[in-house]
Formats: sequence, structure tokens, C-alpha cells
Amino acid sequence: MRAIPLLLVIAGLAACASVPAPPQFHRTEAQAKAGYPFSSAVQAGPWLILSGDIGVDTGKLAPGGIEAEARRTMDNIGATLAAHGASYDDVVKCTVFLADMAEWARFNAIYREYFKSHFPARSALGASGLALGARVEVECLAWKP
Repeated sequence: MRAIPLLLVIAGLAACASVPAPPQFHRTEAQAKAGYPFSSAVQAGPWLILSGDIGVDTGKLAPGGIEAEARRTMDNIGATLAAHGASYDDVVKCTVFLADMAEWARFNAIYREYFKSHFPARSALGASGLALGARVEVECLAWKP
């Protein structure tokens, strides 16, 4: 008779082990201070989902046009990935929003500097307006089990 309750306990523990952890929402101190209503990243199971990032440094867009903004955007993404134990090698999907699709090739030249060993799946689209008047915004999805 004692074997049955023990088996039920073991089965219950095994079932609990397969329940995924709830999502973890990560906000930077700067986001919280500014009152922005979003997280820089969310860990949901094996996925690290990054919010869209623009080329800001200390609250202002990087001067110098699309190339400077693209480089700062990608550096910001790299910092967010690193803060969560990930890298560009873990990124599997990016979505790129451009204020002017004519700048697509110039953005791609910068993007290639950050993705060297593999290229994530990607979408790129033109936007009629981006936060703070940015030229580019990029959001990413990384695999981080």
C-alpha cells in the first residue's frame, strides 16, 4: 500500500519539472526612471525576446545619420543580449524598421558587421515614423535555453 502513494509523489514531481517557468520581464533602470511602459527583454522559456531598439545613447539619437544610428542600435542590442548571457550568435530572427527604405543598403552594410557567422531570419519594412525621429529600429528574438 505504501508504494502507491510514493509513486504518486514521484509522478507529481516529474510533472512539476516539465512545467515551464513563468516569463521574466527585464527593465533597465533607465527605462523604469523614464516611465517607459515596456521591458528591454523578456525571457519566455528558451526565448529571449528583445524590444525594438533605436540608436540612442544617453537619451539622444547618435548624430551622423543612418550609419551612426544603425551602429548605435546594434551596439545597444549587443549590450542587452550580453546582459542576459546571450550574444549575436544566439539571435534567430530580427525585424528592421526603416524610416526610409532607400537607406536599406546602408543599414545592411552596418548590420553585416554584427552578424558574421550566421544571418538570422529577417524582415525589413518602411515605417512612417519611429520613436524620437529615429532612422532605424531593430527588434530581435534569441534562442537562450
